[in-house]
Amino acid sequence: MLRKFVNALVLIPLAVIFVVFAVANRHLVTVSFDPFNTSAPSVSVTLPLFVVIILVAIFGVVAGGAATWFRQRRWRRAARQHEAEARTARLQLDDLRASRAPARSVPDQVPALLHRAR
Repeated sequence: MLRKFVNALVLIPLAVIFVVFAVANRHLVTVSFDPFNTSAPSVSVTLPLFVVIILVAIFGVVAGGAATWFRQRRWRRAARQHEAEARTARLQLDDLRASRAPARSVPDQVPALLHRAR
């Protein structure tokens, strides 16, 4: 319940800011992908300014996330390796405990047998 309230507390003002930004920046701009011909570019797109800014922001977030993901690959690999080693160690420990269980039950029975003999 508190999480939904906090989400609403953050998302509603962001939505209002987004709408105000879109209304204030709705004039058209031409984005050219032709660096050699600026007067009549062969590859260009005409979009509202807020769409261009939002698309560039989305591209920046995706590029930053991808760069971070690639930089952290060594840590993810190490975590997988350590997890596999821990799993192997747990299996070995379980096998050792299982092999010691019958040997442990014999000394438990010895004092009972000594009491019966007296």
